Amino acid sequence: MRFRIWIALALAMTLVLAACGDGTSDTTEAETTDTTVASVATTTTEAVMATTTTEAMVTVGSADNPIKVLFVPSVSAEEIIAGGELLDETLTAATGLEFEVSVGSSYAATIEEMCASPENTIGFIPANGYVLANELCGVDMVLKSERYGYDVYWTQFIVARDSDIASVEDLAGKKWAYPDATSTSGYLLPSGLFASLGIEVGESFAAGGHPEVARAIYNGEADFGTTYYSPYIDVDGVSQWDGDPANADVTNFDECSIVTADQVTGKFGEGDLVCGDLEVRDARRDIRAEAPDVVAKVKIIALSDPIPNDGMAFGPDFPQDLKDEIVAAMVDYAATDPDGFATAFDAYSWDNVLPTNDSEFDSIRALLQALNYSLDDF
Repeated sequence: MRFRIWIALALAMTLVLAACGDGTSDTTEAETTDTTVASVATTTTEAVMATTTTEAMVTVGSADNPIKVLFVPSVSAEEIIAGGELLDETLTAATGLEFEVSVGSSYAATIEEMCASPENTIGFIPANGYVLANELCGVDMVLKSERYGYDVYWTQFIVARDSDIASVEDLAGKKWAYPDATSTSGYLLPSGLFASLGIEVGESFAAGGHPEVARAIYNGEADFGTTYYSPYIDVDGVSQWDGDPANADVTNFDECSIVTADQVTGKFGEGDLVCGDLEVRDARRDIRAEAPDVVAKVKIIALSDPIPNDGMAFGPDFPQDLKDEIVAAMVDYAATDPDGFATAFDAYSWDNVLPTNDSEFDSIRALLQALNYSLDDF
């Protein structure tokens, strides 16, 4: 628009100079030309102002400019959207704002959308995605998730229960199944650990996801696998793990079964994988329907250091007043309707949210830098 104004002014100067150059003094023509040019400039300026005003009136969170709620495709889109729609309804009721839920085609696509629409996007993203997004355009992580009382999770190293592999050091030269190269727990952290210990594994392949890794070990397609770990819980939903990596696995693996409709009690729901009086919550449970004996066939040999949980991040230019309102609504939702909150986030197994800040992700930032990892790898 400014370019048009400068053209109009340049035209006016050209006409004035031309009139001076031929020695004539046609006052009427000059005044008419000046008036016309001024009119063009005024009209153009008014058009710019009108456009700017119209754009400003389309406020974030309105029906014409809904807040984009973006989820990464860590599980099936159907599961995520089902919970996302419930979240949409709850946040709209609490804030009066309009939201639009979608699942990115990839982890990188979710980050790119947050940077491309910095003023109206919310992303539910993992730790490594946040670090990359923060570096790329200043995305701000405000809330972190909590699962069964933990705001962190771990990498678990799994092998066949009858395997001779007993430690991470034993993995040298062994065939490795990992979810994909974007997974923090499944690939990045193990890669960093192997590099730091000087361990060179053998053949490796991307299985396609955490359940697929568990399946690969169950079927003997790899010597070891790496997936996420969440501690086992009791019937009240309380973790019974003492924090010692040596005790990360359940010991009564020969008592595992799938909960039937008439066995539902406490936090044990139909279809859950329970070993005695403990429910298994790590990635092995993801294939329980097809392999109810997965815990009897696949064991945990080691855990990594803690990894920050995924969380809720905002685009870098998201209005601060709306951000505060939405964060307050999320915290209230988890506190006053824990069952509804857990249902909304069932795909991600969230049961609460807590405040967080950028410094909590420094360990992941250091890991990505050490591996020379960028958005192109995400």
